[in-house]
Amino acid sequence: MATTESGLPFEAKYGPEALLGWDAATQLGEPGQYPYTRGVYPSMYTGRPWTMRQYAGFGTAAESNRRYHHLIEAGTTGLSVAFDLPTQMGYDSDHPLAAGEVGKVGVAIDSIDDMRILFDGLPLDRVSTSMTINAPAAVLLLMYQLVAEEQGVPSAQLNGTIQNDVLKEYIARGTYIFPPTPSLRLTTDIFSYCQSELPRWNTISISGYHMAEAGANPAQEIAFTLANGIEYVRAAVASGQSVDEFAPRLAFFFVSRTTLLEEVAKFRAARRIWARVMRDEFGARDPKSQMLRFHTQTAGVQLTAQQPEVNLVRVAIQGLAAVLGGTQSLHTNSFDEAIALPTEKAARLALRTQQVLAYETDVTKTVDPFAGSYVVESLTDEVEAAAVRLMKQVADFGGAVAAIEQGFQKSEIEDSAYLVAREIDSGDRVVVGVNRFVLAESEPYEPLRVDPTIGATQAQRLGRLRAERDQGAVDRALADMRRCAEGTDNVLPPMREALRARATVGEVCDALREVWGRYVPTQTL
Repeated sequence: MATTESGLPFEAKYGPEALLGWDAATQLGEPGQYPYTRGVYPSMYTGRPWTMRQYAGFGTAAESNRRYHHLIEAGTTGLSVAFDLPTQMGYDSDHPLAAGEVGKVGVAIDSIDDMRILFDGLPLDRVSTSMTINAPAAVLLLMYQLVAEEQGVPSAQLNGTIQNDVLKEYIARGTYIFPPTPSLRLTTDIFSYCQSELPRWNTISISGYHMAEAGANPAQEIAFTLANGIEYVRAAVASGQSVDEFAPRLAFFFVSRTTLLEEVAKFRAARRIWARVMRDEFGARDPKSQMLRFHTQTAGVQLTAQQPEVNLVRVAIQGLAAVLGGTQSLHTNSFDEAIALPTEKAARLALRTQQVLAYETDVTKTVDPFAGSYVVESLTDEVEAAAVRLMKQVADFGGAVAAIEQGFQKSEIEDSAYLVAREIDSGDRVVVGVNRFVLAESEPYEPLRVDPTIGATQAQRLGRLRAERDQGAVDRALADMRRCAEGTDNVLPPMREALRARATVGEVCDALREVWGRYVPTQTL
């Protein structure tokens, strides 16, 4: 018997019997109404399409700024910033551990000077900006706020998202800095700070994408993501915040694979589970607190370096699945991402894919096109049940953090990844151009290359910054931040003043490392 990606039975034919005992009012509802199976807004894309984001960032801030301007000119409605590995880990470009990594997988940001260049000439009062940054999320958010302030844009007008989801780093990605407990404290400090300072900002994007890239199947992806979401909500409530004060600004981030039907079902199931959890477990009464709003990125892990043009087809299908599943924003991967950073032409083609879906197809003319489909409604129920079972296992450990410390999620994902790899190796899972329909010789392709001297350039800029700034002001602000970190006061206000005084990303993170320590993973399961 065929199975879904989650290992659930996939019937050759579905009919009315698939929905016997199915309560449409309870399980389906109306678009924009609890349990939001059919979408979080009544009109969905019939009024306007989703936010079209393109994830970009490489080399210097100036190079990335040029790419952002090109994307906006091409029709992008939201920016999505990729940071290099040293920035993600809270190290300056001249740190020994940054050697060879500066500007490679994203843009190098060391100080507010770089942030000014990155967003130079961009309309921050009109553009929605997403930043894929986790452990040092507060640092980059505050830099963004300060740059907008210098441009004359009030903080209350800023619209965007920081990923700020450190729990998944312990599970699947590894760009953590601090242990889980202070990391959660920093996350809830961001929630509180944004309520008063940046009320339109999405304070967290709870991510299943990176778990999926590590090998999680669809049921695991939403189960472990929602379990992390529960942990964040508990931490915020425990810090004294009311659920309906912060929950409307929570957002999620999922992958979209080529298995279109199960992906649509996954998105619908995730909305239903989250609505129930927020209403019944946390007593959320504001409908916005119950809505699972999410960004989607097409599946980079399914792209191939062999016959890369075939990725254009894969991305189009993945993007369609996200749209049919009701995403609020979408990034479509470039066809050459399995080889190198996307070229400008490839990034433009990826954006054009979204524009064709939005303006040349009819999928935006009706809400939830698959509603009532025998196969999709059945799969939605089955994925939901499988995810709920996994969430119960996480809860039995004592919650997401306790399960992470026992290695549960990581072990489950690794088992799933091994199964997929074995199926590809055996040929049971077909990957076009890799294990079937292979070309005898690969076609030449010229990838985008990052300037290898960028590390030295950034180090020179840091040297000038440290020579020019008021070091006493930096030291005082960092000392204030350390005192807050040692106590219970919100660390973001003194962190903001340190960054205003031109403290670097590495200096701010080092000050917190002194107080909170560094996370060192242990092998358990």
